[in-house]
Order: sequence, then C-alpha cells, then structure tokens
Amino acid sequence: MPADQDVVYATAGETKLRLDVLRPVQGSARTAVILLHGDNWRAGDKRDMHLVGRSLADRGFVALPTQYRLTGQAPWPAQIQDVKAAICWTRANADQLEIEPDRIVLYGVSAGGHLALLAAGTPNHPTFDPRGGVSSAVAAVVAIHPPTTLYMSGERPPHASGASALLGKAATLTRARTASPTTYVNKAFPPTLLLHGTRDQVVHHAASQWMFDALSAVDVPADLHLFHGHDHGFAALPSMAPLIEAEVALFLDRTVVAPARHQDEVDRQGLFSRPPQAANQA
Repeated sequence: MPADQDVVYATAGETKLRLDVLRPVQGSARTAVILLHGDNWRAGDKRDMHLVGRSLADRGFVALPTQYRLTGQAPWPAQIQDVKAAICWTRANADQLEIEPDRIVLYGVSAGGHLALLAAGTPNHPTFDPRGGVSSAVAAVVAIHPPTTLYMSGERPPHASGASALLGKAATLTRARTASPTTYVNKAFPPTLLLHGTRDQVVHHAASQWMFDALSAVDVPADLHLFHGHDHGFAALPSMAPLIEAEVALFLDRTVVAPARHQDEVDRQGLFSRPPQAANQA
C-alpha cells in the first residue's frame, strides 16, 4: 500500500504537526478520511489509527492518520485548532492526494470522536480556525463512542462528560459549552454516523443518543448504531472491526461518494417507493 509517513501539515510554535497518508492500491473514492485517535485528549498516537486507515485505503479511500497536540503539550483549544489545520492542509493538497476538495471526512474515536464532531459543526470558526484562508468544512463525520456534551460539576447527566479532562483548571461553564459538539447542531451539520456500545463505562451511550436526537430534530442525515453489551473500545475487537469498517465504508459511499446512486436504489427498489398498485401486487 503506498504510504507517506510523518508529513508535516502545520507548525504550532516549535511543534511540527504530522500525518500519514495511506493511499489506495486500486480504485478510488476520491475521498480523504482524516483519522483522529482517542485516549482522553492527553495520550494516544496517530499510529493507533493505522489499522482502520489501511482498511479504508483497501476500500478506495485516502486515509490520513493525524497527530494533534495533547493537553499535556498545549492547552485547549490547541487540539481543535490542529484538527482544523489538518482539514485545511488536506483541502489545499487535494490534487496531490488525488481527492475531490469537497470530499473530506472526519473519523474519530472517543476523544478523537469529540474533536471530529466539534470540527464538523464549526466550519471556519473564528477561534477554532485561527489561520483562516482555506475552508475547514467537511462532507461527513464518523464518531465512535464520542463525548458530545461537557459538564462542569454536580450530578453528571448520563449524556455528558467532565469538562476538566479537556479544559483543565481553565474550565468554566462557558468554555465547556463552547467545547461541546451538541452546541453547534444546526441544519448545516454534515451527515453523521455515531457508533456506541450500550455498556460503555467511559462515555455513556446516551452521549451518542443525545447527539443523534439533536441532529434528527433539525433533519440532518444521521445514523446511530448501538451495539448491545459492548464497552468502550469495542470497535477494535477482532470480531467487531470488520463489521465497523464495512459500516463506515457504506455510510461514506451513501453520503459522500455516490449519494445519487444510493438514492436511486431506494427510489427504484424500496418497497414503499413503488407505485401503490405495484406494492399491492407484491
């Protein structure tokens, strides 16, 4: 599989931010998928996303496992600013990557899922996009067991995660709300796939349900799949990974790569899309 390792996509102070480029051997969806690792915003590595990246590349996508600064390296909002910089770099280099500039997708796991959703909902945000110049809009987003709402103190709502893990001592109610993906749900939010286990002990599955309900309320195309009995990290299980990868690939094909083809299939073959007389004869 053709790959470019440790490509510098931006510089933050003295830190060179890097990503890897995993290219398809054959076929092309002409779509880039920026992959964001998890581990509570304070640990993890872009290499954690290589297995997923290789699977996506095998399906024709250009996969970009991407580094972002951890909270021990730089305080918030450095993490989301890095994700935005990666989006802009990808769009600016669309020709070299052999993708369409309007086919950039975010895929994040856990903390990376939070960043993916937040970036998806805040294109060209004045604080999160300090560089400006190139659009940070994305075509779709995939989030696996993501925190979607941050809270400060008191009794924890089942759908919320503590703000201090990301915001540290600088956490306030306003900053927690500003860093919550649910804050930015609106009709312009890109198509979203949410995957979560029902026994998640780290991020309750209500977080994804809450996000899905908010997106559905404003008619954003959104899919939610809850996996009975699975805990945090379930998508990496050998029995689950092939299913998750196939589901993600299908979602991206439906929403980004070939939405017209899928809609035509629904219109032509869907039982309830048939003329009434045809349905009655079935």
